[in-house]
Amino acid sequence: MKRTITFLFLGLTLGANAQNNSVEKSMFGIQTGLVGIWLNNETKLSNSIALRTEIGMEHDFTVGDHYDGAGFILQPVLTIEPRYYYNLEKRNTKSYVTTKNSGNYISIKTSYHPDWFVLGLDDKITKTADLAIIPTWGIKRQIGSHFTYETAIGLGYRVVYLKENYNNGNYQNVDGAEKRNQYTPHFHLRIGYTL
Repeated sequence: MKRTITFLFLGLTLGANAQNNSVEKSMFGIQTGLVGIWLNNETKLSNSIALRTEIGMEHDFTVGDHYDGAGFILQPVLTIEPRYYYNLEKRNTKSYVTTKNSGNYISIKTSYHPDWFVLGLDDKITKTADLAIIPTWGIKRQIGSHFTYETAIGLGYRVVYLKENYNNGNYQNVDGAEKRNQYTPHFHLRIGYTL
């Protein structure tokens, strides 16, 4: 009987520790940063990998010269980002919080700014779409029960899809569509609420 209780206790303890070493199964949240607001979900793919999907409105500091003179603008963004949380086990062994995916991560952030609308953009300026793929390093930490903060930095590549009536700069013509390729930095500092 003592052996059974001991094995049961050890099994529950090891199971609880293993669960703390894993990303959350599914987590919804809302975040705000310096200039934007985003709704997101992180879904577990493996013990250390989560797929983050996001929709939001943001100001893009690196839009390039296709919005020169536009001033402060907000544009919609759709993002998909697989994140590898590489230090959850280490944080758990040091008794640091790992809930709400509190840990360091590396990711491939893929963002699309559609040309649906841009708030604050003059009607005379043509709206453009762009797609960016940015390898990113970041940290995420929990504050209290439901709040988190995170920061990330990266450098990637962006393709801006220009419309026919845009006539400033050098382009590559691909099947009648004009595009501009550019390197783009990424930095964010956000605070959020998770369910």
